[in-house]
Amino acid sequence: MLKSARVLVVDDDRAVRTALSVNLRKAECEVSLASSVAEALQLLRESPFDVLLTDVNMPEGSGMRLLDEVRQHWPDTRVVVMTGFGSVKDAVTAMKAGASDYIIKPVERDELLLLLGRALATRALQRELTQLRQEVTEKYGFANMIGISRPMRDVYGQIEAVADSNALVLINGETGTGKELIAHAIHYRSRRAHGPMVAVNCGALPETLLESELFGHERGSFTGATRQHQGKFEQADGGSLFLDEIGEIPPSVQVRLLRVLEGGVFTRVGGEIPVKVDVRVICATNRDLRKEVQTGTFRADLYYRLNVFNIKIPPLRERRDDIPLLVAHFCKKFAERHGRREPTLSAAAMRELQAHAWPGNIRELEHFMERTVLLAAGGDVAIVHLPDSDIVERPGGVGIRIADIGAGGLPFALDQVERRLIIDALQESGGVQAHAARALGISRSNLNYRIGRLNIRMQDITFG
Repeated sequence: MLKSARVLVVDDDRAVRTALSVNLRKAECEVSLASSVAEALQLLRESPFDVLLTDVNMPEGSGMRLLDEVRQHWPDTRVVVMTGFGSVKDAVTAMKAGASDYIIKPVERDELLLLLGRALATRALQRELTQLRQEVTEKYGFANMIGISRPMRDVYGQIEAVADSNALVLINGETGTGKELIAHAIHYRSRRAHGPMVAVNCGALPETLLESELFGHERGSFTGATRQHQGKFEQADGGSLFLDEIGEIPPSVQVRLLRVLEGGVFTRVGGEIPVKVDVRVICATNRDLRKEVQTGTFRADLYYRLNVFNIKIPPLRERRDDIPLLVAHFCKKFAERHGRREPTLSAAAMRELQAHAWPGNIRELEHFMERTVLLAAGGDVAIVHLPDSDIVERPGGVGIRIADIGAGGLPFALDQVERRLIIDALQESGGVQAHAARALGISRSNLNYRIGRLNIRMQDITFG
């Protein structure tokens, strides 16, 4: 941990600086020395340091001033202060002002190395935390929400409008439209971004477990409850709680949920002591809760409490213009994941993807493209490479199934497939037969023969 660590030692006593330098260099640290605050600041401006080891009291400037400057301009540098035995109070003040640790003079070598190792470990953890937060922000920010269609721009505007508030949000959308992604985007663009983001799928748990999962339970409240358990509301205190599939919760839990939404107070299962939390609730459902209220399966008072700000996520079939962007994103993602060269799709293949209804929405497209990347093996993707012909609607006979063969039998069906492939190849090549033949892996004369046999005419081919 200490090897190659850059340490700046600041002390007005030359003997102290020399002794510290010898010990640190023996530990393979890179050491710079300063005799004053001004000299230390100049060195900090010239190059970065991992740790600053500074005296608190110096004739030409206080170590507290140096600490303040470092905190303001070099926040990644850890500060360890040194002080005499009779000035421990100064060290405590420095700790409150942001110092990582303190050490009493005369400095013992082993203690010094221990403190510096601890400071460097803290610095590494802080860097890792910062990086993780950045990755989470990137993952759940708009940059990861693929789409420039009008419906998606409307969604972005709604997220911006509600994110920096404490309003309840209800996200409506079909399965696979990315409701959880929207919930995370709201949280990480809010003032609660540094607090926890806790998610629970309300439809995945039976009634007894769901109540305990949300509100926690006391030891002995039921068989198997061997210890006190904090529920999701407590875990999300100071942050956000995402309740996915909110329409699945049973009536008894709906009552308890309404109470905590109204007052932020609840009791654990089997408990009597009120627990108060500060939680922003974001819900999602693929159901029409208004109809659920009319049929009596969802409480009207809970629905009106949840429906403060409603965001409707459009299904993929209503944002077909976004499909090429999503396809490019998934091709890149899965090519990197599986170590393949990133494929490109033919215009005909892309038209088929855009023509499909995608009942499973983005999730279905994502899984579909992963299989496509694997099957394409890094080459260009034509219609014949697209997996699972039953998934994509293939006008023109491409991807024919047994049920589609009809009275003409297999020869007729195969002719229709071949005809469609040749037309697609000619369209892709701009009508240049030599290029189309090369793409199909046949000679130009063979292509001319097949064009005549299948009665392919120029009006069958559309360009652009």
